[in-house]
Amino acid sequence: MTTGRSEDYLEAIYTVSKKKGYAKVRDISTILGVGPPSVTEMFKKLSDDGYINYEKYSGVTLTDKGREIAEATRLKHDTLKELLMILGINEDIAEEDACKIEHTVHPDTMENLSKFVEFVKGAEEESHWLAHFRHYLKTGERIQCRPSKGHDCPIHKKEKE
Repeated sequence: MTTGRSEDYLEAIYTVSKKKGYAKVRDISTILGVGPPSVTEMFKKLSDDGYINYEKYSGVTLTDKGREIAEATRLKHDTLKELLMILGINEDIAEEDACKIEHTVHPDTMENLSKFVEFVKGAEEESHWLAHFRHYLKTGERIQCRPSKGHDCPIHKKEKE
């Protein structure tokens, strides 16, 4: 079983390996903002647990087991970041918060969040409720209209003008 810390390492190794084919201590140290001795210690642990292929003084690669966890963590991270950005969170903050949330979110919650993001992204045009929410974020004003019932929507009216 992995911890949030080991998932961060696997995700970082995955990211670097996609570009270079392997990752070195210095790469992971830079990405995670930790010292090389901490990276070396974690590499040994991840190797012992069967998540990476590690030989001292050379690059590391993920095993199939490590890649599976790294890809799942990356997918959770990307989905959470996207959700936060849909909600109007600044990209840098969304990135930071996604890193924290990805390790603690319950799998059932994550599944529904993933479906929600997929649903919103798959919509042909932005839903009126999402536009209303963004307006509410900016102004604190709640818009009560139902375009499907023939109500004029002040937000959509402004967009058309």
